[in-house]
Amino acid sequence: MTGGKRRKGKDRYVDDPEEEETLLGEEERGRRSEDADGTSMHSHSSQRTSILRKSNSKDKSRTVPLRPPEKLQSRYPSNIVRNQKYNAFTFLPMVFYEQFKFFFNLYFLLVALSQFIPALKIGFIATYVAPLAFVLCVTMGKEAYDDYQRYLRDREANSARYLTLDATEPIDSGPHTRSVPSSSLRVGDLVLLEKNQRVPADLVLLRTSDSSGTCFIRTDQLDGETDWKLRVAVPACQKLPSDKDLLGLDAEIYADAPIKDIHTFIGTFTINSPPVSADTGDVPMVPVPTVEPLTAENMLWANTVLAAGSAVGLVIYTGPETRAVMNTSHPQTKVGLLDLEINRLAKILCAVTFALSLTLVALNGFRGLWYIYVFRFLILFSSIIPISLRVNLDMGKTVYAHQIEHDSEIPNTIVRTSTLPEELGRIEYLLSDKTGTLTQNEMEMKKLHMGTMSYGSDSMDEVGHQLSIAFGTTGDQAHKRQGSMMTGVQLATRGRRDMSSRVKDVVLSLALCHNVTPVTNDDGTITYQASSPDEVAIVQWTESVGLTLVFRDRTRIDLQTPTGSRVTFEVLDIFPFTSESKRMGIVVRDAQTGEINFLQKGADVVMAKIVQRNDWLEEECGNMAREGLRTLVMARKRLSEQAYADFKARHHEASVKLEGRNEAMAAVVAETLEHDLELLGLTGVEDKLQDEVKSTLELLRNAGIKIWMLTGDKIETATCIAISTKLVARNQYIHQVAKLKTSNEVRDQLEFLQSKLDCCLIIDGESLQLCLTSFKNEFIEIATKLSAVVACRCSPTQKADVARLIRQFTKKRVCCIGDGGNDVSMIQAADVGVGIVGKEGKQASLAADFSVTQFSHLTKLLMWHGRNSYRRSAKLAQFVIHRGLIISIMQAVFSAIFYYAPIALYQGWLMVGYATVYTMAPVFSLVLDRDVNEDLALLYPELYKDLTKGRVLSYKTFFMWLMISLYQGGAIMIMSLVLFENEFLNIVSISFTALILNELIMVALEITTWHLYMIISEIVTLLLYAVSMVFLPEYFDLSFVVSVRFAWKVAVIVAVSALPLYIIKFIKSRVAPAASSKLL
Repeated sequence: MTGGKRRKGKDRYVDDPEEEETLLGEEERGRRSEDADGTSMHSHSSQRTSILRKSNSKDKSRTVPLRPPEKLQSRYPSNIVRNQKYNAFTFLPMVFYEQFKFFFNLYFLLVALSQFIPALKIGFIATYVAPLAFVLCVTMGKEAYDDYQRYLRDREANSARYLTLDATEPIDSGPHTRSVPSSSLRVGDLVLLEKNQRVPADLVLLRTSDSSGTCFIRTDQLDGETDWKLRVAVPACQKLPSDKDLLGLDAEIYADAPIKDIHTFIGTFTINSPPVSADTGDVPMVPVPTVEPLTAENMLWANTVLAAGSAVGLVIYTGPETRAVMNTSHPQTKVGLLDLEINRLAKILCAVTFALSLTLVALNGFRGLWYIYVFRFLILFSSIIPISLRVNLDMGKTVYAHQIEHDSEIPNTIVRTSTLPEELGRIEYLLSDKTGTLTQNEMEMKKLHMGTMSYGSDSMDEVGHQLSIAFGTTGDQAHKRQGSMMTGVQLATRGRRDMSSRVKDVVLSLALCHNVTPVTNDDGTITYQASSPDEVAIVQWTESVGLTLVFRDRTRIDLQTPTGSRVTFEVLDIFPFTSESKRMGIVVRDAQTGEINFLQKGADVVMAKIVQRNDWLEEECGNMAREGLRTLVMARKRLSEQAYADFKARHHEASVKLEGRNEAMAAVVAETLEHDLELLGLTGVEDKLQDEVKSTLELLRNAGIKIWMLTGDKIETATCIAISTKLVARNQYIHQVAKLKTSNEVRDQLEFLQSKLDCCLIIDGESLQLCLTSFKNEFIEIATKLSAVVACRCSPTQKADVARLIRQFTKKRVCCIGDGGNDVSMIQAADVGVGIVGKEGKQASLAADFSVTQFSHLTKLLMWHGRNSYRRSAKLAQFVIHRGLIISIMQAVFSAIFYYAPIALYQGWLMVGYATVYTMAPVFSLVLDRDVNEDLALLYPELYKDLTKGRVLSYKTFFMWLMISLYQGGAIMIMSLVLFENEFLNIVSISFTALILNELIMVALEITTWHLYMIISEIVTLLLYAVSMVFLPEYFDLSFVVSVRFAWKVAVIVAVSALPLYIIKFIKSRVAPAASSKLL
């Protein structure tokens, strides 16, 4: 709680809400709250005052009465869902900022604006403004459409109608309900929910249609888990005869300030004056006020869905204070490395342009208005930085996305961020989740170990046999039912009874100690619902050996025995599984015998300390872990009535505390129940791997990708999976680091790893956190060199931190892949996030940049699509830059010869046509080029390794293209002048025709594998150019163009500019061929 005693006005202070919440008398409470508000309250209102404290800016905890006053309701935020990025005012400024933040676009904006100054005007304004306007309109259209879609989704959520109980009508004629839209719900409203309705805000569950006061909710949108969760109504409200009685109840709810964690909630439900019972009209003898604790079990969080029945809840948090909204992070827009590299090249090109302009003005001796000339030259050369580059690359990305989505070998792959396909071609680190990504999250119980006896999957019928003996069927019946020879005959009768009773104990405990609920489907079949697939696997196993779970609610569990009779157990207490406690416990009373048992199952690490001393547990757990099984230890303790009553009293006392409630309750359980438990047995559950995980990981490793596995699971399981997926090579040393406490220990571990870089590191969450806090750089430096790293017990935020660290430290591309809601933050933190549509829901796939249906599709995505996208975009980008450079070089040569005059060589339509009709199609057809076919790319993943060095587009290749452009532009222009005809008109037509032909030949030289579209685009473009000459008589003298002189001069010029390059390329392919060409 913030600020214990806050000074106020004239040194009066207000007590802590905790103190105020103690069991005060009614008048005392009324008096105190008047005092706190500093306003006198009239006597009639003091009857049902709640603690209306002045809301302190930091303190957001609240006390809400049933039927709160208007003033209290208006204090909290409205329940409006808003996921939009922009509104009407911010749309243009924000979109423009996002666009002009790139140097590229800013440069063009300045050039386009300069054309409105008469002194700087050259050619058509349209040639400068149109391309920029086009790019901006496309981007704005896309953003506006996306935002409009978000707006529609929000509007749908906000206008969904809900029934609220209305207190204004007279109460006796039954509860009046009012239908209100979700956006007008306020704190303190009572909402009536029906089956399959989305919960509109965070509610405290008061009543359910189920008489036991429970209901199920689906939370897949909140935490990525697909199974149903059980929620419990407040008992005092559930006991009321009907919903309308809620309106007459004088009660209030205290709730802590809103926080992110969906698994914790601290609050109390207080009844100030007892409900008057309808029949007698007298007040029942109940101590007043009564306080009941509220936990996360009593809460329905927003965005969950009511799975069955109907329920009434009180709104406690709305809008931005709901857990769902507090847990959504707004992802940053991701920008590919290629785009950043091209942005860098654009800056170099800008410098070249400026240098060129200054040089030409300087050679002219800075005559006249030289600064205007510098500007005019800058604008003349503006084609050096081609605006069409953005258009071409964006269109290219669209083509790649289309190819990925229509690849028949990786069906249902979705590209959600179309700006990143090239990133897939340069991944060096792959961070993967384990459960559901590498494994299927499908469990099967394989082993049961009881110390002296061990049953494998082949001997489970023996368990069934022993069980049927224990439950009193005769051997014959059992023999008939089993249909297998009795293997227990050799055991002495006494030994057999002993053995079978032990089997019965362990199977019965496994059938009782869980959170599984049998749900009957419409067709009469029964499915088990639970929050963990391990539990379902165990209950299905107990069913297979003859002990079936037939009914379960909060208060009782019914089992069907092998004989067909039913046994009933009362559930007295449940201590649910949490990631901290790593165990779950349950107290049950046998309805027949009345004996009370405390049953507990959990991870071997924690259970080893709780159970009685034994000599086999640790060793067997190790054995099962090596086989890749998940282990759970089962134990029990018999309790006397007296011992249980004693525990219950202490537990209740702890449960109504406001400060440190959870710790107090855990302490009571630990002291009274969790010691000296009788160890019953150990179960081993197998987690099946996804298809082709082993071959996929091997292929990725050969492609030079370092693989990290980040999981929330325990070290032992993670180790098994690392071995079974071949993440660790056959004889590779595995180094486990766990439970590090001091920085010295960390230093020793790091020194050891430094000397053994070929091992696989397996580290747990706490140790990882310690490494990152004490030796961040050293740890990341060593870890990034290791071939494989497995981090266990990672929280979602830790996963994201690791991804960010690797990115910052290595400056390499990181890809994260996962399938659950807990992987979303990691996926958003990566350069490329891949989501798998999994059992855990669709949350990860919706947040990711690419969504796939299974892990093995990653190879095709990276090795083939990623590699191609990156190679093609690099080639395309450099070619478009070359196309702009060459014409600027020609312009420079032309100006230099004509007394450094800033006059355009090609004006108007020629310039417009050059960047569009005459060269667009052939240049763009480069996006269909490929150097090897698909099978080879997947057969030799080493080809991918080459790409990650970034040699396809680097300063080296860029300067090579710069030299080519310089040579070709100079050659074409100087040759045209050498073969100069007398009229200026002819030099334009000769040099321009030579330029177009040269570009078409250059495209042809660049292509590795011809595609039908490429050939068509080359021919059609040539024909278009020939036809367009007829329509542009102001540039082309037709009688000259069709003459032989024109033809041979153009042929000579093209030969001089293009032939040397062909020869160089031919020699290079013979002397130093590309890696891919060696495979063809």
